[in-house]
Amino acid sequence: MVQTPISSFRVVYKKHTLTLDDLSTLADQNWLNDQVMNMYGELIMESSQHKVHFLNSFFHRQLVTKGYEGVKRWTKQVDLFSKSLLLVPIHLEVHWCLVTADIVKKRICLYDSQGNMLQKVARRIPQQTNENDCGVFVLEYCRCLALAKPLHFSQNDIPEIRKRIYKELCDCKLSE
Repeated sequence: MVQTPISSFRVVYKKHTLTLDDLSTLADQNWLNDQVMNMYGELIMESSQHKVHFLNSFFHRQLVTKGYEGVKRWTKQVDLFSKSLLLVPIHLEVHWCLVTADIVKKRICLYDSQGNMLQKVARRIPQQTNENDCGVFVLEYCRCLALAKPLHFSQNDIPEIRKRIYKELCDCKLSE
């Protein structure tokens, strides 16, 4: 009997493929990688019936390094103005944060789990108390905002949120 080695385990969804190494970034206090961020963003778009658009985690980096020319075709197949919310994860080398563009309210916001916040209407958002969970906070901000749920979570909830995200990625759908 031939057994497939566990190292060949893969989760495939649309254009995304996650390996066991990718999924292991959700364990303990590991930093999340781009593959996890981007596939979860795809699941968020599906769950919002495509009223929300999640821009690839490489979008910001490409925009900063190559300008408009570097990203002008990234949304060629997407009518951004038909969306109610745009989610732009930003990876700043050692920290994830989130920029949102609320098309309906005509408002741009920065969600930073380390305390920096830029919005017209200031409000408190959940904050991390360590140096490791910013990616999880960003994904949970995205999920809550896309599904119109309140941002009612804290650092204490992060271990369970990591487990839920892992399961959702393996199931290729968000749980309710």
